[in-house]
Amino acid sequence: MTPEHIVANRTGRFCLPLPSNRLGLYLALRHWCRPGQRLLMSPLSADEILFLVLAAGLRPVIAPLRVEDGNIDVDGLDLSTVDAVLTTNLYGLPDRVSAFAGKILIEDAAHAIETTVGGRPVGTFGVAGVFSLSKHAGAGSGGVIAVEHRSDLHALERDRDRLLEPGALRKEIYSVLTSAARHAALRLNLVRPALRAMRALGMEEEREGYRIAPRPDDLITALSDAPHLPAFDSWVRADLHDYRARRGHLARWYQARRLQALPGQRPRRIAGVAALAELPAVAPGVRDHLDQPLFRVPLLVSGRDAAIAELERHGVATGYLYDPPYDRYLPGFIDPSPRPEVARWWGRHVLPVDPLYAHRALPVLERLTPAPPAPRSPAPLTPQS
Repeated sequence: MTPEHIVANRTGRFCLPLPSNRLGLYLALRHWCRPGQRLLMSPLSADEILFLVLAAGLRPVIAPLRVEDGNIDVDGLDLSTVDAVLTTNLYGLPDRVSAFAGKILIEDAAHAIETTVGGRPVGTFGVAGVFSLSKHAGAGSGGVIAVEHRSDLHALERDRDRLLEPGALRKEIYSVLTSAARHAALRLNLVRPALRAMRALGMEEEREGYRIAPRPDDLITALSDAPHLPAFDSWVRADLHDYRARRGHLARWYQARRLQALPGQRPRRIAGVAALAELPAVAPGVRDHLDQPLFRVPLLVSGRDAAIAELERHGVATGYLYDPPYDRYLPGFIDPSPRPEVARWWGRHVLPVDPLYAHRALPVLERLTPAPPAPRSPAPLTPQS
């Protein structure tokens, strides 16, 4: 069974395989939105997502966040000012999808391939759900876009094929082997020596300040080519240079194999969520989703850097930390959040923990001090009539 068939069986939708979640998000934004439209999005996500929105020719409108779960705070918004919405479902905690009725809704389900809302999978509420095969499944590469109508599937397939670049077997073998080695290091509690080896071999990309340098002058030039994705490659390709490269049989076999393993991991993942939810530092929204096999369980802690180093010594790697919110990243290229305080607080204090390895992490996490109280925000906006 192929990766897209597995996702189709879960979602009941038409599914298209992709080399990456990134390419799928661009295709969805380009297909359903017109250049110049205003897109509401979270301020706390991977840097390349913002560049994908700009590449599609859209104006990013940065949302305020909920203290409880780090997702879009719908109560603090006037939705009449935006044309479309891109949800994040941060760490697998679902956005309030029902609140976006009447808007073009595109769901970034990279963290939420196992999450449901009222028994219905995330990724089936909007015009498109875009999944990652390198998060929950840990396949090292790959994505799937799920859509309601076959006509959209065919149009997206044509657009995808125009953007695909040739793949290379050597790179495909390297991707599969490094992914398999990463899983072996986790199972065998060899995270610390594995991280040391990766750093010594230069396998972690160097960065200056932000993960992706914004380069505003270059970005202005690129925007004149929007919606033309190749003009934005130098930003979007960070940490995944082959995000548009065609995947062959080996990668697709490995992706399907990793996806098929997810149901067997579900009980262990849910048990880890329940154990971590007992901690005083857990994000409050986690306790509302104890039945969900979250990708990561977000804690909100003081002294995060020291905690990350201590977790590595206990065989737990911490990833999926995002740079300061978009308001401070690309001012002038976005409409800033009306209430940025919570996003800045989350970005400074969040510590995402893999529930599959909660037993290793708990000896460290039980000693952590919760973050100071979240900043108080002004009263929510009153929607315009």
